[in-house]
Amino acid sequence: MQSFRTELENPVVEKDIIELEKKIRLYKEGKVDDDSFRSLRLARGVYGQRQQGVQMVRIKLPLGIITPLQLKRIAEVSDTYTNGNLHLTTRQDIQIHYVSLDDTPQLWAELEEDEITLREACGNTVRNITASPYAGIDKDEPFDITSYGWSLFQFFLRNPVGGEMGRKFKISLSASDKDLSRGYMHDLGVIPKVVDNQRGFKLLLGGGLGAQPHQAIVLKEFLPESELIAYAEAIVRVFDKYGERNRRNKARFKFLIQEEGAQTIIDKIEDEFSIVKNDFSLIDKPTYLNRIANHSVEGVQDFVAFDKWKKTNVTLQKQKGFVAVTVKIRNGNINSDESRVLADIINDYSSDSARITIEQNILIRFVPEAYLGNLYNRLIEIGFADFGANSITDITACPGTDTCNLGITGTYVAASEIEQLLYSKYEEVVLRGDINIKMSGCMNSCGQHSVSDIGFHGSTIKKNGSIYPALQVLIGGANYGNGESRFGDKVIKVPSKRVLNVIEIVLDDYLANSKADEKFNSYYLRKEKIYFYDLLKEVADLTNSIESELLDWGAKQNFKPEIGIGECAGVKIDLVTTLLYEAYEKVEEGHYFLEEGKYRDAVYTAYSSLIQSAKSFLVKNGQKTNSKHQIAESFEAYYPLIKAKFLAPTFNELLNEKETNINQKFAREFVQQAEQFHLAIDELLKDIKDEK
Repeated sequence: MQSFRTELENPVVEKDIIELEKKIRLYKEGKVDDDSFRSLRLARGVYGQRQQGVQMVRIKLPLGIITPLQLKRIAEVSDTYTNGNLHLTTRQDIQIHYVSLDDTPQLWAELEEDEITLREACGNTVRNITASPYAGIDKDEPFDITSYGWSLFQFFLRNPVGGEMGRKFKISLSASDKDLSRGYMHDLGVIPKVVDNQRGFKLLLGGGLGAQPHQAIVLKEFLPESELIAYAEAIVRVFDKYGERNRRNKARFKFLIQEEGAQTIIDKIEDEFSIVKNDFSLIDKPTYLNRIANHSVEGVQDFVAFDKWKKTNVTLQKQKGFVAVTVKIRNGNINSDESRVLADIINDYSSDSARITIEQNILIRFVPEAYLGNLYNRLIEIGFADFGANSITDITACPGTDTCNLGITGTYVAASEIEQLLYSKYEEVVLRGDINIKMSGCMNSCGQHSVSDIGFHGSTIKKNGSIYPALQVLIGGANYGNGESRFGDKVIKVPSKRVLNVIEIVLDDYLANSKADEKFNSYYLRKEKIYFYDLLKEVADLTNSIESELLDWGAKQNFKPEIGIGECAGVKIDLVTTLLYEAYEKVEEGHYFLEEGKYRDAVYTAYSSLIQSAKSFLVKNGQKTNSKHQIAESFEAYYPLIKAKFLAPTFNELLNEKETNINQKFAREFVQQAEQFHLAIDELLKDIKDEK
């Protein structure tokens, strides 16, 4: 393990990184078990990948905002610690792969020199806050949501309320009713509104994709802007307390709503909101101000290609004289050398930081219209001047079997083949820009296939003793705006190598039979699912299959499904000793928050310690521990065993952290109470062991 060094000015960040380095050492010495260590590293952006012995590191970029310096820093880190490749994600993060576990603390420390974090990029946490990349420049926006998104990021960063839940929690903010951030598929979707000259938000709750996509319900038609942070905290608290913790496939907010009922959950949120109304104020994102140097205006050599590019990749801003340019990044993959040149282009022709988009592209904002030709010429030099951004050729794709444990089939090569077909045969459709394609390597929808006009996810087909790599075809996904949507229908499953046939048959039929100006989605809804099934059933027929179809795209050996254990949720095995150990760690964390003057954080951490200690006892006794609420209810029967050591007559009263005026005295006493409870449970467990 290499020597670790850090000279960071932020002591909180430095403590975080040092803790990761310490836990890596303890893990390698066998002093920390696999499950506890997995939970810790995931919450710090370090994720296992398909290949043994190396990690994927997810770099968290709130709202997708990235400066030229930050892009260069990530490129440098990728060169130093891995293969020099960067992958832009559908949640506006950047991932790098094949990183040694030992290198992760130093890698993180170097990223933090340019204020880039890994904290809560993975694991059972409030994940990266995503937002429309057009926030602040969208002519349709009622107001700029950037400071609200940045404030949510700052509030939940290292906040114990959302740092260790049953599963992940995702938040998005859209700039306008167009809902480009797709709030309907998030745990919490936020859409700006102005009512009676007052700023506020429409809130959507419990959306999600995966194998069982779920449309978010409307939680609030209008929430005043001043209440956004507190209301978001109340929602996360409800998820932390009542969300499933044992059944991984039922541990998202959408399932909590289904099991408890929407009104019950809304009532619980209102109850929490009445308690936690905080005084957290808006924090403006530090503005990246770059004075653009004077350039001589350049012309372009190929005006036809330039006009196509302008039609699909350039958007007029609400600020007169400026445009936003979408740089189409194929499959979200860009290498370090290309990244450095792109960073220079952003620096030379934009006065703003860039944005990573949920389509895995980079949006360069505040480009003077006069310099559009200059910027285009520079993009040609590095091969990133493709037209068709946000069109059918701009295919969203997750890594699939390249690196993901859960991948069933590959995506990158298949997406590239589709893209080539579309450019060569369907340029008319590309330029119209009203159809999109998304691909995932499995049903979990990291490529967001459920919400696209045409979607594919990895699967298998068994025929005559052979297993073929396959793609499930979905059609009809749509974003109608203002939180309304439609998920795609599963139409048919076809061998992966026949995906080009699917594209040709569907598009040829659409071009031949659609009405004038009829959008593809409207065409699909008019024709209905069975029509497209009949259209494609011959493609799915394996009667006359050929040997090459046993190979996945880009593969050299016959297909063999190899699915590992996913780490998206960071699920932990409930070992009694592990639970008790973690309960005491939370006590220590509570003392740390006391020293920092963060009394509300100290109290919530102590509350979590009480629950964790109780859980260790319940697990030992074979009781259900599916949620924090259930733990509190179940332990009530055992509380008399230690009641004499506490003033509270019931366990639920001992747990009472619902003080609206949490001061130093209350917080200190509550942390001490959690420590005393931990010791009492430890003693109780030892007594049980001795009796046996």
